[in-house]
Amino acid sequence: MAALSIILLVLFVLVSLLLIFVIAIQSEDDSGLGGVFGGNSNTVFGGNTNKVINKITTYLVIAFFVLAVLVAFVNKSSEDSILKTAKSSAVATATTEAGN
Repeated sequence: MAALSIILLVLFVLVSLLLIFVIAIQSEDDSGLGGVFGGNSNTVFGGNTNKVINKITTYLVIAFFVLAVLVAFVNKSSEDSILKTAKSSAVATATTEAGN
């Protein structure tokens, strides 16, 4: 289970970084960070770049949310064990204080 957790976490970080990059290069009325890469980003990669980047962004957002749920599900601890630990420590504290 630990290996799966690490793999999912690495994928989650990679998708997050890719999502940040893809959002950063999107142009909004030619004033995005896409201009950093040599001018108008629509002509650098072709005329349909906005459609392609929008699809890539959509897929990365879907992957981001799916991986977020999977990472949370794999790394969750059972609430019973937490409650039992808290209850046993509370009982131990109460018995120690009662004994004094």
